[in-house]
Amino acid sequence: MKKIGQFIYSWGNGHYSRMMRFDEELAELLTDAEIHYSSKDEIYQKLLKRFPQKRQHIHQMLMPTPIDGRYGPSVFLSMLNFLLPVRGNPPLVSQVSNYLKKEAALFDSVGFDLVVNDGDMGPNILARNRGVKSIFITNQFRPRLWKSHFFFYPGMLFISKQIAKATKIVVADSPPPYTICEYNLNFPKSVSEKVVYAGHFAKNARHVPLPESDFERLIRGVEFGYWMRTGNKSTNEVTGKKYERVFASDQMKNERRVISHATADPSIDRVIGRDGRVYSISEALDKKVDWLQIDVGFLTEQQKEATLEGCQYAVVNGSHTVMGEIIGLKGKPIIGIPVYDEQGNQIQWAQERRLGIGAKNTKQVISAIMHLKDRREDFEQAIADFRKGFVAEGAKNAAKIAVEMLEDKR
Repeated sequence: MKKIGQFIYSWGNGHYSRMMRFDEELAELLTDAEIHYSSKDEIYQKLLKRFPQKRQHIHQMLMPTPIDGRYGPSVFLSMLNFLLPVRGNPPLVSQVSNYLKKEAALFDSVGFDLVVNDGDMGPNILARNRGVKSIFITNQFRPRLWKSHFFFYPGMLFISKQIAKATKIVVADSPPPYTICEYNLNFPKSVSEKVVYAGHFAKNARHVPLPESDFERLIRGVEFGYWMRTGNKSTNEVTGKKYERVFASDQMKNERRVISHATADPSIDRVIGRDGRVYSISEALDKKVDWLQIDVGFLTEQQKEATLEGCQYAVVNGSHTVMGEIIGLKGKPIIGIPVYDEQGNQIQWAQERRLGIGAKNTKQVISAIMHLKDRREDFEQAIADFRKGFVAEGAKNAAKIAVEMLEDKR
């Protein structure tokens, strides 16, 4: 039986989403593999919940991650944590040493035939030192940095050297010139020969259709924008605050919106009518409320599909996985409000190709909405052209690469 290690970086949800899609495709091609999963914090808990029968194969690895601040990761606290403990996090130097020792012990006790890493670079080093093949799944390699973040450059070079130690680097995006993350990639010639553009790890719904929910009935046949709050706690909160500032403006008083909070908390669910009153979703449907805003803690896959099919545009923070699904699969333009450099790069790429518009403040967001509506046909044509080269089978193609590497004894 082949033994595969999957190491998932725990900062944000995109790494987990990609690996679970890869895992689904791998199961179709390889039925007798023993798979071990490693991560920490929220992602570790998600793995335990998803694979309750495999708890002995789910490992908690305290891989270093940035320190949360008020607006996403705190640069100051994260740098301070390099040599000092911060908020219960040991100094970064000791974190790296301890987590690599634990991962090394896992390598030696299991005896992996292949490791697949999304965001966690340590296994690339450990695998190479042990003659084990490795795949690194990514949408970044020496990305463009915002001018104010020039001090990240040495760390970025160090990270790229560790990524380069993988046997294969799988870019989770379409081949050029349709690569959404193009501005986040800068492969030198010494690395390019091991790079494969597998395609986007977009998720086509595979669920069995369920009876239409009250939420789906409420949004049917109505024009609205879809506002996504994603990411870890700090990113989610700062995104939500930016949205609230937009909604408070006079220009938005008639603009319908559905807000997904990406939080499994049903108490969030509510409908705000144009009359200013607050209703439950079922109550709003029953009373045929002329609604302005719907807040949902967590959308089911079917509800998410209905929302993406019905919206005019989607407001996102620039997450790579999300942008691929919305533009590539659903053919809808995005308005991007970036939190991190990589998101800003991807939004800029999309804007240059008229697949969406970037915005940094309330005025720009409102202007972007008006522009998308006024020039809808232009954006629709540009998106139609983009979709001709969009490759959505990235997870399946990556799984095929993994199987081929397992079968190749060289």
